[in-house]
Amino acid sequence: MSVLQIPTPEVYVPLLADTAPDGRPARYKAAHGGRGSGKSHFFGDLWLDENVTAKYDFVCLRETLKSLEFSVKKLLEGKIAQFNAGDYFDVQDRRIMSKHGGVTIFEGMQNHTAESIKSLEGFDRAWFEEAQNASEKSLTMLRPTIRKPGSQLWFGWNPSKATDPVDVLLRSEDLPPGAIVVEANYMDNPWLPQELRDEMEFDKKRDPDKYAHVWLGQYQQNSEARVFKNWRVEEFERPDGTIYRLGADWGFAVDPTVLIRCDIQGSNLYVDYEAYQVGCEIVNLPELFMSVPDAEKWPITADSARPETISHMQKNGFPKIRPAIKGAKSLEEGVEFLKSFDIIVHPRCKHLIDELSLYKYKEDPLTGAILPILEDKDNHVIDALRYACEGARRAGKAPKPSKPVVRRPIVGAGGWLA
Repeated sequence: MSVLQIPTPEVYVPLLADTAPDGRPARYKAAHGGRGSGKSHFFGDLWLDENVTAKYDFVCLRETLKSLEFSVKKLLEGKIAQFNAGDYFDVQDRRIMSKHGGVTIFEGMQNHTAESIKSLEGFDRAWFEEAQNASEKSLTMLRPTIRKPGSQLWFGWNPSKATDPVDVLLRSEDLPPGAIVVEANYMDNPWLPQELRDEMEFDKKRDPDKYAHVWLGQYQQNSEARVFKNWRVEEFERPDGTIYRLGADWGFAVDPTVLIRCDIQGSNLYVDYEAYQVGCEIVNLPELFMSVPDAEKWPITADSARPETISHMQKNGFPKIRPAIKGAKSLEEGVEFLKSFDIIVHPRCKHLIDELSLYKYKEDPLTGAILPILEDKDNHVIDALRYACEGARRAGKAPKPSKPVVRRPIVGAGGWLA
């Protein structure tokens, strides 16, 4: 039993167990998630706890390790100092020795061959950091090599793609025997420094896709394929006298019926309300639209593909609704017009937030190249927004380019950062 009192955040407690959920001895201990979650610090604490208790031989791995500067050696030295455990260790240039006779070494998997990997056969623990970069070859060599009775493989990573080998191994429905896997993000870190929290809040408002990937550990969207990068989520109230623009898109069985409200001020496009429902009967459309404040008072530009629905709405409380004017390139020109603004979305417009995150250009299935063709999905609220802004677009009211803003990065942070 450890002589150190090392606090453990609740999210990581399952990784302290000796037995996995399948009833087998814990063989794989894995943590994935976003920045600020403290994954590296947890495994560093676990390394320290085990090494002051008994003899363990550790290999700390990355896919590529050209210098110890990029290993976790400095983190482990910090753990030794933090818990005043220097009497238990002899920290050398390239390794760390424990008083129980164990050794910790730091290596890159790319440096190993099928022959050289055999040198790790007697090790008790293999800790693979930044495991999203692990190749299939590396995992295939490593897993059977660490085979000493009671040995374990530890993995920490910030997910990138669902097809990455570590995700296929440890986030699929069919986990390897003895696997314990947890997801941890910044909200699970009780020691998240304020500097890092400020960075997170900035990304959350300005770039929700980046926030989801970097801070919530979600899989990365193809940033080059994303149509909209010019938006952020922010609470706001529009002043009296605002000229609102409303747009509607029709759906029923699968696609939603949507009404959106927005306004243009300079280079900013504010979107503050949406109505959204799949399967809305035509008789219930007026009630749905009335969920957007004062919708009946303002002109609404609606998808012209359903003239009978527009006629119904004109007779049932929305006399100012009118069909959109479609034509060649109206979709592409409408999207480019929206991209010319900074789009500020109120948090209550959840479906627009989803679509702005997901709307993409098509990709060549053979080469992965981004094509100049918009995908026809994840775009119903965006279509409504295009219709709402159609009048301004046709009047040539695109914003003038603004001067770039130079931001000074925030530097310096303590506590758990990994």
